Parts: sequence; structure tokens; C-alpha cells
Amino acid sequence: MSWTANYEFKRLVKRLILNYFAGSVIAVLGVGGVLIFTTLHLSQEDLWVICGILGGSLVLMLTADSIAFRVQIRPIRKALLTAHPTEDVLAKGYKRALHLPALAVLRVMGPHWLSFLIPGLVSSSILVRRGLLHLPMAYVWLASLGTLIVACMHAVIEFFLTSRSIEPTLVTIRRRSEHMYGASVLLRGQVVVPLAFKFAMSAVVFGALPLLLFGLANAVRLTHEGLGSSTYWTWAGGILALGSLFSAFGGYLLASDVQRPIRRLEALMRRVERGDFSLRADDTYMDEFSDLIQGFNLMLNGLAHRDAMNRQLIDSYFATLAAALDARDPYTAGHSQRVARYAEAIGRKVNLSPQTVRELRQSALLHDIGKIGIRDEILLKEGKLTDEEFAIIKQHPVIGENIIRQIQPDDAMKPLLPGIRSHHERYDGKGYPDGLAGEEIPLFGRILAVADAFDAMTSDRPYRSGMPVERAIQVLREGRGTQWDPHFVDAFIEVYREVYIPDEAKSAAREAAASTSQ
Repeated sequence: MSWTANYEFKRLVKRLILNYFAGSVIAVLGVGGVLIFTTLHLSQEDLWVICGILGGSLVLMLTADSIAFRVQIRPIRKALLTAHPTEDVLAKGYKRALHLPALAVLRVMGPHWLSFLIPGLVSSSILVRRGLLHLPMAYVWLASLGTLIVACMHAVIEFFLTSRSIEPTLVTIRRRSEHMYGASVLLRGQVVVPLAFKFAMSAVVFGALPLLLFGLANAVRLTHEGLGSSTYWTWAGGILALGSLFSAFGGYLLASDVQRPIRRLEALMRRVERGDFSLRADDTYMDEFSDLIQGFNLMLNGLAHRDAMNRQLIDSYFATLAAALDARDPYTAGHSQRVARYAEAIGRKVNLSPQTVRELRQSALLHDIGKIGIRDEILLKEGKLTDEEFAIIKQHPVIGENIIRQIQPDDAMKPLLPGIRSHHERYDGKGYPDGLAGEEIPLFGRILAVADAFDAMTSDRPYRSGMPVERAIQVLREGRGTQWDPHFVDAFIEVYREVYIPDEAKSAAREAAASTSQ
């Protein structure tokens, strides 16, 4: 890993230096050289003077650039060349690499341009005034404006070349962080350079600045030919302003066209992050974004299928645990499943979210899991329990909570724990294990208390028969506000009459019809 980091740093420095000279050749020597040597009619003496000025300015520019470059790249050097970098050093190196294209622009427009402009402007002005350089002073000021235009073009070229060069560096720093600390360094959700700014900047620099450069060259020619330039600049200024506005507007339109599908996908991805795999992106594009949208939808199909399988697996796992517990006592067979159905019905009746209803059902399936820790001679005893035995039975909510806490990942089990622990709490505070009262009792505990009590009352036991449904409902009514939360008692009674009683009537009618036909 250390050898890879060292190699990557050398590769990055080499690539950035090549980028710098590529940008300089294209912008400075190419555009600037053509502007100077094809526009101006210079004598041999003036040509040598200008070459001397340019040579001196070039030396100062390279020196300033070299210093600024070393400062900008220092955090990356530490992240890649330090034998045992800290997490903070790696994070700073990653962040600096990510900002390097923007810093390249600042370097070109700062030390690079100013160290070239100021010495050249000062020396040219002095030489013109002393008669050693035979050029109008207006040419010097136009040349200064020309250096600004060329610097802007150079900066944009370096921005895009540097953006490509840093990609392997970012990967290397991220992998080094994962290898050394088991954590990746990422700037989640942070946009360093907005897409709209990239497009607008590129459109103006590549669209409008060449027009301005042409205008400068033409102005020099007109002045050299002895033609007035004030009228020219009145005309050319309007053309240049219009061209610049058109370029900026074109960049804005292009950026908007690219940003629109990206923003849609970002919004959909935030919903996917919250667990919503049912959505799909509309494919309304005629370019490469169409392939991207189709790939996104295919990914969602895969995630939805896997999520459904995971949910089914988890539900089956919980149901199996509940069935294993109920199998210890034939008289409580199906108890956990019935409590889960009742609790789920209450949750839907009071408009809990689908995810909360699902967690409520899972908590109901496991609400008595703590009885695994109760000895058979107590749990399966047919007679009345002694006070000591009942005290042991009352431990099962806490035992159940401790059992479920062991399941990993613990975040997935955390929503289920309150219902398991508190389903025997009473609304008046006389329940167990914590003696909570009212809305101190967790939501799941208050719902499960109603569902559990109803099933317990209507189920047969070795020492008694289950009471009729109407009598159990009456007991629930009588316990509103004392033993149970009145809101959930009312919700259960309402949903039971709406759903379960009609179903029981239909079942009874089918059984009567079957016996009559026999």
C-alpha cells in the first residue's frame, strides 16, 4: 500500500506538470504568440526587446507558479508519502485533491498571471517612455488585457485536465484510509464546483473570450493602419457584449438540461435511501441519460426483489421463533400469531405508517420470547401459581428484551424492544416490569397489552375455558383508562367488529351449510 501511494504521488505530480505545460503551450504560446507576432509589425530591435521582456516575466512566472504549486499539493504529499498518516491527514489530503482543479484556476489567475503581467507591464512602460521600445502606450494596455484573456483560457484548460488527473489519487487515498482505519474518506453531499458554474464558465471562456481576443487584435491593426478605434470599439463592444451574453445563456441552458435529470435522480435516491424501493424514474430523455435512467430502474428492481426476500426471510424467522415458543404448551399454540394479527389490525386502524405496523407485528410475534427462560414446571403448571412462581413469570418481558438485544444488527431490533419489555404494563401504573403509567408506556407496549389480553381471555386454558368474545370485549371496556390505553381499546373493538366478527359469522355459516348438506 505504501509503494502504491508513493507511485501515485509521483504520477500525479508528473501529470500536473504536463497539464501545466500543455495549457501554457495552447493558451500562452499558441494564442498569445499568434496575437503578438501576427498582429504587430515589429522591427528586429523591438522584437528582441519584447522577447527579453517575455523571457524575464516567464522566469518570474515559473518561480511563483512553482511556489504556489508546492503549497497547494502539500496536504496530498502528506497523505500519500507519510508512512503512518492519521485519519485527519488522509481526510485533508482527500479534500485537497478534490479541490485541486479549482485551486489550479486560482493559481493561474493569481501568481501565474500577476507574476507575468506586473513585471512585463512595468518594464514595457519604462522602455516605451525611454524610447527603447517603439510601440504606442495603448498597445501595452491592450497587451495587458490580452494576457488576462489568455490566462482565463489557460485556467479553464488546466481545470479540466486536473479534474481528470486527480481521479486515481482520490481512489488511492480512499483505499489507504480503508486499509489503515477501516473507514473511507468521502465528502458526502458536498458539491465543490457546481455543474451550472462549470458550463457557464466554459461557455464564456471558450465562446466569448476568443471574440474579445479577436477584437483586441483588430483594434491593434486599426490603430497601426492609422484608423480611429473609438468608433470601432463602440461597434465591437456591443458585438462582444452580445456574444458574451449569448455564450453565458447557452451555458445556462446546457447546464439546466444536464442538471434536470441529475436532480430528479438525486431526489429519487434520497427516497431509496429511506427504504422506498417502489418508485421508478420516468425515461423521457433522448440522450445518454436514457441509459442511465434504465440502469437506475433495473437497480431498483433488484433492490426491491432483494428487500422483499429479506422481509420474507425475517418474517419467517420471527414466525418460526414464535411457533417454537408456542409449541411448548399446546394450550397456547398460535397465541403469538393471533396477537400479531390483532396488533397489526390496531396499528392500521390508528393510521400507523406501514413500516411501523410491520415492526409492531414483529414485536408482537416475539412479545413472549422471554418465556423460553422460564422453567417448564412453572410455565406449564395447570394449577394456580404461587407468589414466588408468579414473580418468576413476571421476569419474562425483561428476559425477552435481553434475548432480542443479542440479535445483530442491533439497529434492526431496536424498534421491537419496547413492545417486548412493556406489554404487561398497565395504564394506571400497576403493571410490570417497570410500573410505567399512561403514555410513559411505549406505543407498542400499549397496543400489545390490548391484543395480548384479548387473546388470553378468549383462549382455552387447562384450568378454564376461554370466555365468549362479547364478554372479553366488555372486560376491555371496563379496563379502559385503568389497565389499558382507552384509545387502543376503542380501536381494537371497532376493528374487531368490522373484520373479525363478520369473518366468524361467514365461517359459522359455511360450517352450518356443510353440516346441512351432509
